[in-house]
Amino acid sequence: MASRSGLALAALAVGTFALGMTEFVITGLLPDIAADFAVTIPAAGLLISAYALSVVIGGPLLTALVARRPRKPVLIALLGFFVAGNLISAVAPAYGLMMAGRIVAALCHGSFIGIATIVAGDLVRPERRSSAIAAMLSGITLASVAGVPLGTLLGQQFGWRATFWAMALLGWVAALSTWAFVPAGGGAAGARAQWGAFRNVSVWLALGMTALAFGAVYAPFTYVAPLMTTVAGFGSGALPWLLVLFGLGLVLGNVIGARAADHRLMGTIVGASVAMLIVLVVFAWTAHSRVPAAVTLFALGVVAYATVPGLTTRVITAADDDGQNLIVSSAAVSAFNLGNAAGAYLGGRAIAVGWGYDSTPLVGAAMELGALGLAAALVLTGRARQKVRSVVAVQ
Repeated sequence: MASRSGLALAALAVGTFALGMTEFVITGLLPDIAADFAVTIPAAGLLISAYALSVVIGGPLLTALVARRPRKPVLIALLGFFVAGNLISAVAPAYGLMMAGRIVAALCHGSFIGIATIVAGDLVRPERRSSAIAAMLSGITLASVAGVPLGTLLGQQFGWRATFWAMALLGWVAALSTWAFVPAGGGAAGARAQWGAFRNVSVWLALGMTALAFGAVYAPFTYVAPLMTTVAGFGSGALPWLLVLFGLGLVLGNVIGARAADHRLMGTIVGASVAMLIVLVVFAWTAHSRVPAAVTLFALGVVAYATVPGLTTRVITAADDDGQNLIVSSAAVSAFNLGNAAGAYLGGRAIAVGWGYDSTPLVGAAMELGALGLAAALVLTGRARQKVRSVVAVQ
């Protein structure tokens, strides 16, 4: 039974690997794509923004449409849309069709990860839920470490379209793995019942905490190239191994955070958030020297993903103690993407007003303070609800 669950989690991880690679690999291919479609690099960059916005908006809405459907066929169908989106991008003769392909692929992103989160949690005992979610999400961390660099290299050697053909093929592998190893399961409650979870203030606190915590990472990480070259003094040739170093930190943090969250959920979230706040403040100082900057970048990866399994688990359990709310689970993915966009924007504003690239970690620290404030409110709200339950039970 354990081996069967492991194979199912591995199949879901293949899916999240494909999604993570598709979302981020385009950053290394922007100049080639811009030249091919005769658009500016900022215009080509909108292919990234459109993807993120489609995840934020489309994930919960699409999940609501399929909430009652059996989960396994839905996951396979979503991967079918993912394949179609990448095929459209691979053959797109014009920028507009390329944009359409990105949107089609993105629409399945939030729904797939949201539903896969619930499926992963159901494969294990409740006290092992965070570890199962981390195993499922490990595909995204591996995409950061290996998928994005390899996809960029493939595009540079054989043309950027080859990368999208490869991601379409990877989507087929994920769909076949899901069909073979993920157990069949019924649908969840109807969309109306699940939307009702958003009347719970704890859900909004958990979503806000998620957005701010991950936005805190992306405030400096969006500008990691100039931060590590212009400020720290690395050559541009060092960027690939620096990104791998950050990715290795993500993998380690994902494992540590999952195991800790299984034992103490909110304690892990708060502890990792405090650690992230400290690392971000330190980063503003160490960014001026190469070795300390590299060490801090690795540490940022560790503390960033140490929060992810716990944050995801806390969002879905805020909606339902059994963690069965698919729409809220999908909204958690939207919160991550919204935080990414907000962190990138606020970091950019700090640079634009002349504060310098080394100000971006402090922007992230300010966002992390906000996340800690929401975490405190969530703890107090949980205690208040527990007291009410105790009083009702006594009566």
